[in-house]
Amino acid sequence: MRLLPLDASTRRRAPIRRLAVTSLCAVLTVAAVAACRDKPATDGPYADLVAKYVPKIEREMGLTFKTPPRLETRSPEEVAAFVRKQLETDKARQSLAGQEGAYRILGLIPDTMQLAGLLQRLLQEQIVGYYDPATKVLYVVEGAPSVLIDQTVSHELVHALQDQYVAIDSIQAQVEDADRQSAAQAVLEGQAVFMQLRVNASAGPMLKMPGGWDRIRDMIRDGQVGMPVFSTAPRAVREGLLFPYLGGADFVRRFITKRPEAELLADLPISTRQILNESAYFAADRTARDHPVSVTLPAPRIGTVIYSNTLGEFETRLILVQHIKDASSALRAATGVDGDRFALVRTTQGDALIWVSVWETPVDAADFLETMGSAARQRYDLGRREPLTGNTRRYDAPAGQLRGARTVTMSLEQIDGRPVVVYMDTPAAITTPLIDITRVSVGN
Repeated sequence: MRLLPLDASTRRRAPIRRLAVTSLCAVLTVAAVAACRDKPATDGPYADLVAKYVPKIEREMGLTFKTPPRLETRSPEEVAAFVRKQLETDKARQSLAGQEGAYRILGLIPDTMQLAGLLQRLLQEQIVGYYDPATKVLYVVEGAPSVLIDQTVSHELVHALQDQYVAIDSIQAQVEDADRQSAAQAVLEGQAVFMQLRVNASAGPMLKMPGGWDRIRDMIRDGQVGMPVFSTAPRAVREGLLFPYLGGADFVRRFITKRPEAELLADLPISTRQILNESAYFAADRTARDHPVSVTLPAPRIGTVIYSNTLGEFETRLILVQHIKDASSALRAATGVDGDRFALVRTTQGDALIWVSVWETPVDAADFLETMGSAARQRYDLGRREPLTGNTRRYDAPAGQLRGARTVTMSLEQIDGRPVVVYMDTPAAITTPLIDITRVSVGN
């Protein structure tokens, strides 16, 4: 369940989108604008920009285009129609509904928010261009400012080159493991962001200055204030949109200090934990890397599973910081997660959420149990805490204006020799555990 894209299934045949959230209008000085080429293309739209950036990108990435990149323009109306088409597929509707239900229960979005409508508005506000792996064409939106077009072309050319060395469609199709898909997506977007900075006349030298990347990173974030839809979206949506670009660029920046960039696409990280933590990916021996474990949930005792996926370390952080408002504590409590799976269950009493997470050590699991417990109490306005036995917690929340009474239970378990935290948020009318914990399985 990842908010870039909000619906993973739309990416199966959807574009790698160039969003204005990473545009260098938020980063570059006036000199950068002057450096952009405004003269008309001579061999197709923006052919001068293609000719300008292709050799730079090939040299920096250590890869060459196997076939020449194609570029076409699209009107804003055509882009809006394309976005609507992507969001109206059966798989897109199903996935968005599942994410929406889970996010509501976790308190990441308001109970009345419709994610599909928000995503439509966000993309129309931000899309400047995109690369479509289905058609192998780079599209640029007509009428965009010249500085954005310049940066869009350099960014999307990276995606076009990536697609000739890694199966982007296959990555986008990994809809059953959103955490792994998000990690791969972060590399694709992060490399494109970091590359567009490196080949730019003003940003390139800034990157080489002490603290230069940190300054650029902050400016990109600050630049979102002028985007009304983005700036008023829930925090989880905003952070989910930014993560593949900024978190991915952080990872790529570390990668190229340790290994040749040409090796990046052949050795993609497989979890957001590997993106976020140096030791999880950059082990001296690749076999010593942290590999997420799989979690298999049994069928619920009542109701029907309508959506299931993984969260991973990044979204675990988002959930915690949303409610405890302490980024350092959220980072610490989420860092030890070693694999997870959640399920949204539809019952006659209302929707329920089951979330099972595996932890590196018992200490990590206990830390998460307490921190997530604090988050649950904050999420439900300090609902009454009822300690049960041992490592089990229960939180009862009275009915609110738009929801019925809820019961949250958490327990620290040992499953297949691993410390596991089981989190259930159910309608209060459900008085028995929704799943049989003994039937949860954990494997590599």
